[in-house]
Amino acid sequence: MKSLIIGSFLLSFLIFGNDVNAQKFSELDKSPLDIAMFRAQDKTPRVRVIYSRPQKKGRDVFATKDGLEKYGEVWRTGANESTEIKFYKEMMVGDTKVPAGTYTLFTIPTEDEWTVILNKDLDTWGAYGYKEERDLVRFTTPAHKTAAPIESFSISFQPTENGSDMFLGWDDMYIQVPIEEVEM
Repeated sequence: MKSLIIGSFLLSFLIFGNDVNAQKFSELDKSPLDIAMFRAQDKTPRVRVIYSRPQKKGRDVFATKDGLEKYGEVWRTGANESTEIKFYKEMMVGDTKVPAGTYTLFTIPTEDEWTVILNKDLDTWGAYGYKEERDLVRFTTPAHKTAAPIESFSISFQPTENGSDMFLGWDDMYIQVPIEEVEM
């Protein structure tokens, strides 16, 4: 009886086991998803950004006419779905108090400065459905040249005395966005 059970199991595996090997999985995304986090000194989360990382691949990134992203136009600040930024508590972004919650992060790059936008619409693809009337925060910050080109669009946080600076960089350009904890 024991050998009959084992034999049936082996036969089933040989017949149906090939279905597992036949599964098709998607290739790695051309603009992989990433997450940047800012945590307080006690390691509690303060800000999380979920974004996709487009690649330069020898192309002009920011330009007036032929760039991947056009100067003066609203950009999803990444690739694929719109970039989402979550604040775990009330924070100051630029000069504006932002309530805890999740928002989309858009920018309007120019050669000298970028407009940073936090918008209340979620689950959007790119900037195609962007609606200015849904903006919560909008301010400008200077654009800086990088020391070396950045191949993949990147977001990082650098702790400061009262919070963090969020850096957004790609190609030969980056911006710095101050984020501070609101005093209770």
